[in-house]
Amino acid sequence: MTAPNRVRSAAAATRGPVPGATMRRPVRRGSAAIGAAALGAALVAAIASPALADTAQPASGHFGYSGASDPAVFVQTDNTAGNEVVAYHRSPSGALTEVGSSDTGGLGGQLTGSVVDHLASQGSLALDRTAGLLIAVNAGSNTISVFGVSGDQLRRRQVISSGGTFPVSVTAHGDQVYVLNAENGGAVQGYRIAFGRLVPMRGSNRTLGLDPAATPQFVNTPGQVAFSPDGSQLIVTTKSNGNDIDVFAVTRNGGLSSAPVVNSEPGTVPFGIAFDRAGNLVIAEAGTNALTSFALNPSGTVTPIATAATGQAATCWVAAAGRLLFAGNAGSASESILADGPAGSLTAVGSPVSTDAGTVDSAASPDGQFLSVETGAAGIVDEFAVSPAGALTKVGSVTVPGAVGGEGIAVG
Repeated sequence: MTAPNRVRSAAAATRGPVPGATMRRPVRRGSAAIGAAALGAALVAAIASPALADTAQPASGHFGYSGASDPAVFVQTDNTAGNEVVAYHRSPSGALTEVGSSDTGGLGGQLTGSVVDHLASQGSLALDRTAGLLIAVNAGSNTISVFGVSGDQLRRRQVISSGGTFPVSVTAHGDQVYVLNAENGGAVQGYRIAFGRLVPMRGSNRTLGLDPAATPQFVNTPGQVAFSPDGSQLIVTTKSNGNDIDVFAVTRNGGLSSAPVVNSEPGTVPFGIAFDRAGNLVIAEAGTNALTSFALNPSGTVTPIATAATGQAATCWVAAAGRLLFAGNAGSASESILADGPAGSLTAVGSPVSTDAGTVDSAASPDGQFLSVETGAAGIVDEFAVSPAGALTKVGSVTVPGAVGGEGIAVG
């Protein structure tokens, strides 16, 4: 595990253009920011070894992604008694029908202070259509699980160490996968995809240098890990534990720079990550209840472009579908719709749409015609049809067995 040697960008308080990296420090100390306190109040109101062999469900023959002819929605329960992925078939009208559930071979977990999202993260379930794999985190076991995907059918292939403690988010690009571990100051671990399995990349582990003692955990653990669209950079959000957007450079062999460039966004509580059509970075800011777009510079610095307030509470999650961006507001039980525009601008589309209580993560179908929204208060997924103009029309809802407080949704 490589010790942190963090590079602090010069943009700290102004959110203006960033000329470069200017400062280093080994450990960041969290603070009781106003944004973090407001987020906590809104959510309460909303009500091992390097590799573990898995022989329970061996893969045989070709079991790859075929979602175009058999659309599916996969939901992770994050149940502390035994994590599962529940699969649903999506009809042409958007209605969901449960197909079955698959044991991940690990346990879910719960951060202290969490209410409707026990992982307090985005992207804990990742569908890699090219590789035909679904990757899930097991926060309570410090492992990740790999499934082969065939339409709405899953077959577990592997359970492997996450390279840290309490994995909460996972991302894939090409043959590379990185997982974000939330506890003990945070860390990322890299893998290669080979023959439908994950192989840890030697020397790819990087610690984040967050304050491990900062409380409550749910606002002081990192929120998401994501590759940039071209795979050249890896982005991590730190939420209240620094209020930073960390950017690692990805090397040609898939490794990471020795330290991230740390882009400070004071008071914003950066959480969910998405990208607009132009490749601009879009962050859901739980402290200010807004989406902000940034130019992601080759140096690893980020330059703010536009901010659009949702007017809702606990805006933590964001999903992209073409020109549209969908922001999940846990404290208001709603989904806000925004459209990207020239040069990274953001414009609200209509009024927020109500969901079941505890709006968390969401995912759009590949054609952008449907949006599946995970809500954590009762473990319900709301399904919406998306009009060309961006309006959401509710199709129906399903209650996911054992998924109260769960986070993690992927759509085929």
